[in-house]
Amino acid sequence: MSTNTNIIPVPDGMRVNADGYFVPEASIREQDLLRDQVVMALVPNALRLSKELTEFKAKALGDISDLIEIAAERYSAKLGGKKGNISIVSFDGRYKLQRAYREVVAFTEEIEAAKTLIDSCLTRWSEGANDNIQAVVSQAFRKNRNGEISIGKVLELMRMDIQDEEWNLAMEALKDALKSNGTAVYLRVYERIENTDQYRPISLDIAAL
Repeated sequence: MSTNTNIIPVPDGMRVNADGYFVPEASIREQDLLRDQVVMALVPNALRLSKELTEFKAKALGDISDLIEIAAERYSAKLGGKKGNISIVSFDGRYKLQRAYREVVAFTEEIEAAKTLIDSCLTRWSEGANDNIQAVVSQAFRKNRNGEISIGKVLELMRMDIQDEEWNLAMEALKDALKSNGTAVYLRVYERIENTDQYRPISLDIAAL
């Protein structure tokens, strides 16, 4: 029972449903209770692993930065600005760590203006437009399950060599719609494949395991 005065304690023999209402436990189906039991048993472990991964990433990036600083001090070099990508390998060559930076890019509201201009081009070209171009354009603006437009696919449009005034205006709108949202840093861990010079990633992504 919670001691937080802002939270109403759950009475004995009751459960709180997804809408926040009290439901008598005796009225809940056995299958629903079993499902809840499985979820509530697994999620705390997932939260613990997530916390451990967050702490591991922070420690690893800190250790790599310290290693770079030590190397710089050894040569009396002053490091300034944002650090770059780097790979470090164990003495026996078995393991490799990579720190990589990537600019995070998003679209502003100008993406809608660009799409309107592109749609206008496709309508105007409908009599003789290349079907492949139309397919590429349609695919570029298709949103993923998170409701986001693929940056890479839109950039493909900007690389297309089409001599048309309205199309070029649309490409200008696309260019203006791209906005940098900072930089993301990634940590990748690799293990050497037997005695080769190739490495395979050690997955830290639960979906890839």
